[in-house]
Amino acid sequence: MRSFNGHSGLARRTFLGGLATGGVGMAVAQAAPPQPLAARLPDAMTRPGGADLPYGLPAAQEAQVERTLSTAAGFPVWRTPLQHQRGIITPSGLHFAVHHNGVPDIAPERHTLKVHGLVHKPLRFDLERLLRYPMVSRVHFLECAGNSAANALSPTALDQTLGEIAGEVSCSEWTGVPLAYLLNEAGVKDSAQWVVAEGADGGSHSRSLPLKALLEHGMVALYQNGERLRPSQGYPMRLFMPGWEGNVNVKWLHRLEVTDAPAYTKDESGLYTQVLADGRIERFAFHMEVKSVITHPSGQQRLPEPHGFCEIAGLAWSGRGRIARVDVSLDGGRTWAAAQLHGPVLDRAFTRFTLPWQWNGRKADLMSRATDEHGRTQPLRSEWKRRYAMHSFNHYNAVQAWRVQADGRVENVYA
Repeated sequence: MRSFNGHSGLARRTFLGGLATGGVGMAVAQAAPPQPLAARLPDAMTRPGGADLPYGLPAAQEAQVERTLSTAAGFPVWRTPLQHQRGIITPSGLHFAVHHNGVPDIAPERHTLKVHGLVHKPLRFDLERLLRYPMVSRVHFLECAGNSAANALSPTALDQTLGEIAGEVSCSEWTGVPLAYLLNEAGVKDSAQWVVAEGADGGSHSRSLPLKALLEHGMVALYQNGERLRPSQGYPMRLFMPGWEGNVNVKWLHRLEVTDAPAYTKDESGLYTQVLADGRIERFAFHMEVKSVITHPSGQQRLPEPHGFCEIAGLAWSGRGRIARVDVSLDGGRTWAAAQLHGPVLDRAFTRFTLPWQWNGRKADLMSRATDEHGRTQPLRSEWKRRYAMHSFNHYNAVQAWRVQADGRVENVYA
């Protein structure tokens, strides 16, 4: 203890001596008084904030996160910016939308849903009556049959963002009345096999669906992500069939006709039939197949560092069930590594996956390949093209590849 105190005294004398001999220097160093604490705080911490809004909006600094519009198909297509999505739920305002005949302005108090045809008791439901029925809530993706059409048709890979390439898919919590409640109340006849669903839009969009599938999975959706449907999503009600192509999920639903055969409407006999490579027609291909995309890094993004750690992240989904596995390749498909799936892994919903990557600053071709619980796996683009006619593009689910250039820029490429 004496030794410790002795050293402490010596250190103290040395320190004081240093002050005496270096007094001028110390005086100069202390000439500027320290800044008050308030002056070192950001502006947001020095004054009260602004008022909130009755309906919350995104931060003004996130104004660039918005849907992209395309009219190349002859009608408006609003695509989800998947490259900015991190969770599995797509905000309602960013959900993709396709409008063949515009968005009708429907007065909810005057809108009704009619169930008729091969039923024992035709019924008509207004919105107030439907809202009294028991409801279910389910998280499911919705994908346009024509999603990723450019990758299917263009002979060269287009330099676009992920949202522009594959943004006609989104995932929401849908809440509504199981269709079985309404059909069972109407009492379907023994000869009934199909249901023709029709929307109250300017073109009377209609599709034929198998009765058995509607009884098992169909829903009259009234809510999306906890709030009433938005007009572009079918307000005040829409048909929802989880995992099936977007076009059969008839918006602004006003009529369900129970029949013994499909109607072969204009909406199912034109754009929404698939032509195979041998010329045969693949009709009523309802399910969207297993698919995945790397959301980061993805098209037109740039890695912030010349090299170093980067988490590869993406989304996977299947119209036939849950995602079982996602593999990621860093070398254009020569080798693959299993990515981590993040819960919840839900039936016919987005599943998030990640893989840590130490980028070495060299060119790299990134790919993801999803497999669902039934063993269905994404094909390569060349495999998909061999199956379908050259002009086919619906239900394109081939592996998406991104090339990371040496400068960190990311672009769309064909594997």
